[in-house]
Amino acid sequence: MRIDEIPTPAPIIDIDALDRNLELMAGRLPGQTLRPHVKAHKCTALAARQSAHGHTSFTCATPREVIGMMEAGVGDELLLANQVVDVTRLRAISNAREQSGALVHVAVDSTETIDAAAQGGITHVVIDVEVGMPRCGVRPEHAAALADYARRAGLEISGVMGYEGHLQMVTDVAEKEAKVADAMRQLRQAHDDVGGAIVSAGGTGTHTFHHIGLDHPTGVTDVQAGSYALLDTQYATLQQGFEQALIILGTVISTTARRCVADVGLKSLGMDHGNPTIADHSVWFCSDEHITFSSADEAPRAKVGDRVAVTPAHIDPTLAMHPVAWVVRDGEVIDRWEIDLRYW
Repeated sequence: MRIDEIPTPAPIIDIDALDRNLELMAGRLPGQTLRPHVKAHKCTALAARQSAHGHTSFTCATPREVIGMMEAGVGDELLLANQVVDVTRLRAISNAREQSGALVHVAVDSTETIDAAAQGGITHVVIDVEVGMPRCGVRPEHAAALADYARRAGLEISGVMGYEGHLQMVTDVAEKEAKVADAMRQLRQAHDDVGGAIVSAGGTGTHTFHHIGLDHPTGVTDVQAGSYALLDTQYATLQQGFEQALIILGTVISTTARRCVADVGLKSLGMDHGNPTIADHSVWFCSDEHITFSSADEAPRAKVGDRVAVTPAHIDPTLAMHPVAWVVRDGEVIDRWEIDLRYW
């Protein structure tokens, strides 16, 4: 099957670009120093490819991701880096863990999430620490009291985690270095009070700014990068050496002298980071099922029936909208991967 036979809109993964990204990151953060975040692709087949590059611990954002990874037998250690108060879902994680034998850590940042974890049969938790991004996490000075509460509830403290998400897209190197170091000092302060083997942080945008090893005052044990594998137009602006390995393939369905329209719209693209891009064209706007664009100067104008490669601005929500991704090499389809970790 060739790429031009695929029904559109469809995610297309360039397998060689993907493998180059995985190899580059594995060289920078080998083995368990990288805890790849599967929320970026929600695909156990892709996670298995990350595992083949030496990464055996993974980060998850939802109970579904944790359970799906265990069912697929990918990863021997999983961190659910999100708060969950649904005891039924936590019990499902616990039951799946008993079957798979994987070690599972669940993030907590309140007595309520600790109580839910204990009731759901979770055995290991990490204290989620707020290090500057106003989302989840307890303040560093309150981490010790929360850890004591968890121990009294019968839970084992695996360590701490913190996400400096507000710093991922900072472009000034000196500013980014200083602010990441400050965030990690806060995380290490909490770890000094809490204990445990894990100090987990970071993402694709900050992965080169982290020191690995707790002998460094701002060091961490592992980095939770995910978007590096496929990349998107936002992360590409950081010029970290990764390639854009995913496009959404579309078909031109309408044209006039001024504009073209393809069948890739809001229902097949994550738009929170802005418009997608089309090489040699200007994107005007996206509608539910359409992307309207025009040719750049001297670029050939698309015709009805032409295929067009749309590069998303945000990988994570884009892939979550599609049931499968087509894996290609040199225009030939070589595999078809289910995006099997979607939904909660």
